[in-house]
Amino acid sequence: MELTVKGMKAYVYTGGKSFDAALPTVVFCHGAQCDHSVWILQSRYLAHHGYGVLALDLPGHGRSAGPALEDIGDLADWIAAVLDAAGVKQAAIVGHSMGSLIALECAARHPARIAKIAMLATAYPMKVSEQLLDATKNNEPVAQDMVNIWSHLAYAQYPNNPGPGFWVIGENLRLMQRQKPGVMHTDFSACNAYAGGAEAAAKVQCPALFLIARRDAMTPARSAQSFAQSVQGARTVMIEGSGHNMMGEKPDEVLDALVAFLK
Repeated sequence: MELTVKGMKAYVYTGGKSFDAALPTVVFCHGAQCDHSVWILQSRYLAHHGYGVLALDLPGHGRSAGPALEDIGDLADWIAAVLDAAGVKQAAIVGHSMGSLIALECAARHPARIAKIAMLATAYPMKVSEQLLDATKNNEPVAQDMVNIWSHLAYAQYPNNPGPGFWVIGENLRLMQRQKPGVMHTDFSACNAYAGGAEAAAKVQCPALFLIARRDAMTPARSAQSFAQSVQGARTVMIEGSGHNMMGEKPDEVLDALVAFLK
């Protein structure tokens, strides 16, 4: 489905069902150098089990018009504009990595619009190493390899993953390769520069879930656990045997945790 958001085309995947704004709405917000497709299992399941689903391509990503936005706060306000365009008064937001910061900031800025937030593979501050940040600007193929290595456990290497014919590493690499040039640096710079996490966490009024991967090398579990304590009443769920890309490595466990939280 295409929406017009702030005068530009925005693509949202609705899980294989026509979107109905009268249903409880769940917004899925992807991480850096990704698009809506990282949420295929979770978004499709919820769309067929009583929810209205908006799995977004952020500005400049996937099928959405650009440019990519450079500030987490601007992205949070863009999410609110998506709700306006879709005719939604209130929604839950599920965000992964960079998307988790967007969900947090959106809940802080627009409390009446956000019913719940689920933050997957998060940390604050979400600092990016100088080597990776430089590579995102000057050598994207190297940066993509770095992210792919750091986002997965050896378990994900073909043919060890449980889905026959499904290559987690290759799929994730192709996903990054098909994004527009320059988006990777914009995204990682936005994560690195975001300085409003502590203030936003103190303002969150809605139920919050932190979904943490035990062996996450990009946003380590200890950082996520510490950050979760700054959000009043937040729940935490630990995903065992997974790295940063928990939707790819442990899709069923992620879905089960989200279904339980959204109920």
